[in-house]
Amino acid sequence: MEWMLLPLKRYADFGGRSSRREYWMFALLHATIGLLLYVPIIGALLAAPTNEPPTMLGVVLPLFLLYMLVMFVPALAVQVRRLHDLDKSGWLLLLGFIPFIGVFVLLYFMCIEGTRGPNRYGQDPRTDATIFSA
Repeated sequence: MEWMLLPLKRYADFGGRSSRREYWMFALLHATIGLLLYVPIIGALLAAPTNEPPTMLGVVLPLFLLYMLVMFVPALAVQVRRLHDLDKSGWLLLLGFIPFIGVFVLLYFMCIEGTRGPNRYGQDPRTDATIFSA
């Protein structure tokens, strides 16, 4: 659970490095909460009569949008730190704007092992003992 919450502790820290474990555990937490908030929205839309808006939508949709807004910065920061672990610039996140191919290139980057030992962005997160004291 500590790996899932570490990006929230480093909320807007775009410096340093993040391991694959930190990134994917945060992604799992983020996807699970997002899905739990998103499923009632779809259910409310499908169950509502066509001529009136569903009442549940007025509660769940703002909650979902607020969650996504709050989590935008930590998600962006952990992705930048993950790219730093590969000794690549965080600006490579802009590849995501390239239709179809960009997302798959970023997914590949998020899956491969980072550089061993220190690089220009900091110490190796797999061996850095101060990672949980941040």
